[in-house]
Amino acid sequence: MFFCLGNICRSPLAEALFRYHVEERDLGTRFHIESSGTSAYHVGEPPDPGSVRVAQERLKLDISHQRAQQLSSSHFAAFDWLVAMDRSNLTHARPLSGTHGKKLLLLRDFEPQERLRGQNVPDPWGGGTEHFEQVFEMVERCTLALLEDLLSH
Repeated sequence: MFFCLGNICRSPLAEALFRYHVEERDLGTRFHIESSGTSAYHVGEPPDPGSVRVAQERLKLDISHQRAQQLSSSHFAAFDWLVAMDRSNLTHARPLSGTHGKKLLLLRDFEPQERLRGQNVPDPWGGGTEHFEQVFEMVERCTLALLEDLLSH
């Protein structure tokens, strides 16, 4: 489960890119992948047009069918790993985790570039095209590194 604030920009991209990397390796049956938001601001809405556009332009991924959902305590029982896009949302998810706090991860802890590890994936909402491009690049390399890490255990 990938999550951000509203589940319309960053986490839909993370869901799609992680799925892309999984399917590239023919591992689709080993993973159940979803995304959510810590807020209910956009529940039921499709991803932001900027995220839809960059996913389509970069890898021909259609994420327009995704719909925002709110992160809940039931997700902690249902998923092995819950991956936050930033520290603020990681903090907001902790009270929902109950005894499952060790399932929480920060996506950029999987940055291939050591100097960038632990940073936030910035929210591109309200920004221009270049913001969505930068977020796509961060999320793509980090979801690939996350998959490689999961497969190594």
